[in-house]
Amino acid sequence: MDTRVVEFVSALRSRGVRVSLAESADSMHAIEAIGVYNRQLFKNALKATLIKEPADVPAFELLFPYFFGSEGQPPQQPQGLSPQQQEQLQRALQQLRQQLQQLMRMLANGEQPSQDQMDQYSKQAGIANPMHNMRMSPLAQQWMVQRMLREMGLTPQQLQEAIEALMQQLKEQGMNSQGRQEVKDTVEQNAEGMREQVSRYVGQNMYQQPDDNPHRQRIDDLMNRPLSSLTDAEMDELRNHVRRLVARLRSRAALRMRHAREGDFDVKSTIRYNLRYGGVPLELRFKRHHLKPKLTVIVDVSTSMRPVTEFMLRMVYEMQDQVSKARSFAFIDDLHDISLIFVEHRPEEAIPIVLHELPPGHYNTDLGNSLCTFCQNYLDTVDRRTTLIFVGDGRNNYNDPRLDLVNNLKMRARRIIWMNPEPPNQWGEGDSDMAAYAPLCDAVHQVATLQQLADAIDDLFQRR
Repeated sequence: MDTRVVEFVSALRSRGVRVSLAESADSMHAIEAIGVYNRQLFKNALKATLIKEPADVPAFELLFPYFFGSEGQPPQQPQGLSPQQQEQLQRALQQLRQQLQQLMRMLANGEQPSQDQMDQYSKQAGIANPMHNMRMSPLAQQWMVQRMLREMGLTPQQLQEAIEALMQQLKEQGMNSQGRQEVKDTVEQNAEGMREQVSRYVGQNMYQQPDDNPHRQRIDDLMNRPLSSLTDAEMDELRNHVRRLVARLRSRAALRMRHAREGDFDVKSTIRYNLRYGGVPLELRFKRHHLKPKLTVIVDVSTSMRPVTEFMLRMVYEMQDQVSKARSFAFIDDLHDISLIFVEHRPEEAIPIVLHELPPGHYNTDLGNSLCTFCQNYLDTVDRRTTLIFVGDGRNNYNDPRLDLVNNLKMRARRIIWMNPEPPNQWGEGDSDMAAYAPLCDAVHQVATLQQLADAIDDLFQRR
């Protein structure tokens, strides 16, 4: 059952459903607690642990029957046959044509094809390799099921011909009409069960397939191209991909969190704690790491920064369950608190609202003035547990960069991280003050591409 749940989770992810490793483990624990005998309870447990958003419910409902559908009646052997009739049946099976022998023997004796046999039938039908190219298409699924049934000899016409041949052999062996009818009914019932097995096999394999190679190559290409150079259509492709990307980042963060809860052996604390015993007995002490960061994000939403800012905010707020608290501020010429917008709306809805409320102008970016507003009105959002993140190119249109305020924030914050789409060789050119800001930061990441931005976010949740 564990293997089937893992395959089901893989299929959900292929449909764009976010499922972390921690949530997969939760589903295993839930199944262990309630068992698998009550089908509805089992389904509800999986839905409660794996599905977080109403939009993902249709994918869950579509895939559940393929992996946990009713197995139907188990294959049966003919009942009521005398030993003589059983012997006649086996002799008749032996005398059938070679291509009918294996199928009819399985149907008449109540045998099911193994996984290896199903894989072989799929290969013989010519659908094993191109299956990923027709992923998620109901018509393609129906076509593939028919191809496999034809290869196995299970189409209605093939089955009818096989049954007639078997009945003729049984008649020649001397089996009476009642016995022949019993064999026929059993074969037809088992054939229906085998058709259902083929349908489940095709469904499972279709929805477990990863994205086709050309699509993956295109996404990889887009992720490594500067965001500012992408067309609107290409940006939409990346927006659709962000949920899968964030799901991987959340899984990594969750694993680090689990490791942190286990703690590291603390030698000094162990020695101090055990002084009361004179060393016997010895109780071990462990360091507990509180990994969930408290974030304050200050983002530049001027025209040149909007693509980077959009994806950065989307990724941070999609990982909200890995953050203890987040406050967000946007600026062009002055600072605005945008945190409430993300409280009331999902990231994909909140970001267009922010960008609409802060329309860009021409050459009016002023980070220095925005820092002044931040320190006057929102300084309480930064303390020794806060990671302060700046997202911008560090350009101030020759205004005062207010390095003194950044230095004051550095003394209050746990860390200062700067994410800048411009390469280091452009820092300090023209109106860029980045060369002056960089020494005041604990880390500076170039985030011109979505891949660079994802790496920076992953580093943020790794080094907390």
